[in-house]
Amino acid sequence: MFLVTVALRAAPFLALTRLRDSGVVRYLGRTMPAGVMVVLVVYTLRDTTTALGSWLPATVALALTLGVHLAFRRAAASIVLGTATYMVLQAWLA
Repeated sequence: MFLVTVALRAAPFLALTRLRDSGVVRYLGRTMPAGVMVVLVVYTLRDTTTALGSWLPATVALALTLGVHLAFRRAAASIVLGTATYMVLQAWLA
């Protein structure tokens, strides 16, 4: 069982070393981060209603995240600040 677990965990790294120069892998590496962020934004905004407590936290946090990311290009700072803003506004407006 141990060997199967180790082999399954090592397999993606072994495959990636062979595929690293592939055009498809380069394309996915370029486009996937933006695609994942779009999915997260849609997931966050899909259940918003016209009630102030529903759309305001998501909209403010989204705008702040976008602004911080465009200004500083630091993904971690953008995500942490946007998430903290969303959580504080959700708690404050609830």
